[in-house]
Amino acid sequence: MSDVDPVTLEILRNQLEGVATEMGHVLIRGAHSPNIKERQDCSTALFDATGQMVAQAEHIPVHLGAMPDAVDAVLEKDPKPGDVFVLNDPFSGGTHLPDITLVSTIAPRGEVIGFAVSRAHHADVGGSAPGSMPPGAREIYEEGLRLPAVRLVDGGEPNEAVRDLIRANVRTPDERAADLRAQRAANDRAEERVGELLDDHGPTLLDAFDAVIDYSRERVEAEVAALPDGTYRARDVLEGDGVTDDEVPIAVTVTVDGTALDVDFAGTADQVAGNLNAPLSVAKSAVYFVVRAVTDPDIPPNHGCYEPVSVSVPEGSVLDPDPPAAVVGGNVETSQRVMDVTLAALAAAVPDAIPAAGQGTMNNLIVGDRAGSFAYYETIGGGFGARPDRDGMDGVQVGMTNTLNTPVEALETEYPLRVERYALRPGSGGDGRHRGGLGLERTVTVETDATVSLLTERRRTAPAGLDGGEDGATGTNLVDGEPVPAKASIDVAAGTTVSVRTPGGGGHGDPDERDPAARARDRRDGKVGDRRDEKGGDRGDEKVGDRRDGDADGR
Repeated sequence: MSDVDPVTLEILRNQLEGVATEMGHVLIRGAHSPNIKERQDCSTALFDATGQMVAQAEHIPVHLGAMPDAVDAVLEKDPKPGDVFVLNDPFSGGTHLPDITLVSTIAPRGEVIGFAVSRAHHADVGGSAPGSMPPGAREIYEEGLRLPAVRLVDGGEPNEAVRDLIRANVRTPDERAADLRAQRAANDRAEERVGELLDDHGPTLLDAFDAVIDYSRERVEAEVAALPDGTYRARDVLEGDGVTDDEVPIAVTVTVDGTALDVDFAGTADQVAGNLNAPLSVAKSAVYFVVRAVTDPDIPPNHGCYEPVSVSVPEGSVLDPDPPAAVVGGNVETSQRVMDVTLAALAAAVPDAIPAAGQGTMNNLIVGDRAGSFAYYETIGGGFGARPDRDGMDGVQVGMTNTLNTPVEALETEYPLRVERYALRPGSGGDGRHRGGLGLERTVTVETDATVSLLTERRRTAPAGLDGGEDGATGTNLVDGEPVPAKASIDVAAGTTVSVRTPGGGGHGDPDERDPAARARDRRDGKVGDRRDEKGGDRGDEKVGDRRDGDADGR
């Protein structure tokens, strides 16, 4: 470990994490789109000059684990002080095209000592459908504007040509420009704050970059060493790729050997015709999230957490596709299944640490018009899997996402949409010694002619219960009360109603062992009831959902 005393290291670690968190505050408060300022679908982090993550804000797992590849792409461009790079190319540092990343050099004294990185989901980046998430896409060219790492600011001078290129290829150019300005402001704040730390601590700051990474690596190695050595396997499926309904297998073998964790996806399906292909960075991100979930949450999140973990993926598979594969659904849906199978494999190793399956989907709902007057995007929460010692949470974002929802007031103010219903789904959580969390129903009326796109999973294969617990309910999508496919893009007329009913979480343990007092609370709180058929059926005694999908702190 680098020669930084423990007290100084702890002070600097907290200060660096504070900088990353402050970046996020600047981005969220400065953004114009509800997707960023309300849902907080964005992430921020600090990297050292070699491209190692030093600190991150606790934002979106699928963003953060994939960020190092974005910095690697920038390092190939010989970055210099005053440079800001913009990129979204999933085959060169990105995740999917709506996630636009800004990478800025940090050079408070004229020498690059690190990078500030912000990644945000932009509600439209062009492509064949409003919202840039066309369910039936077969090539990445259909999904929107594709940007390799290119200078948005060159040595302090804005590159107006790149800005104009972006504006000319999106449906909501003013909103995109405003959100990019917010990302720049967040990165600028990082350079300012790191400069202050350099003034206060001098070269010790750079030593602390290495020291905090070493510290996290050693802590994760100790956690992995505490897992029982062995080989653990699991398999699950995706429910079609948007082009066909054929199941897409995801298989994993996890090997624990001392302080090393090897995760091998041999046996996973070849890349598919549709858009559920996931770039390798996304697959790695999902694995890293699982490692973070089964180790001590107090370990500082940085590059060191990932060093004991190796990830192997077959080339040309759905988890490492060849261009020009469509990939927009891989980031939001395939990442969830990668997380599910990795957790399921580890359940055999550490059964007391793994919950039953959560909803396993982000329930992507996109509504926009082709004239470019608006683009609404939302992921909708659902049931969290029951845990070995407690029930799952109701109506939360699960797994690789960590967003809030769009509050009803903001949604109706910003878009030609009206929320008709927002409620928990009684009986959707799997029964067990501990009950799975409930899914949600979100029903909106579209008040203008528009295109509605749905990109969802767990409509056929239920979230699995664990240790004798029952499965959670599957989800369903309805347009004017009629079921529509899990992945669909539909042109609708004004007055059309769209309902998304999200899956519940799996139960944990034998249902016969559930505490009678807990059963009474289930009935009191409306958590039990018949699972409705796809067209609705009896609504029962539903418990209305809160304005935000999240746990007590709103995340």
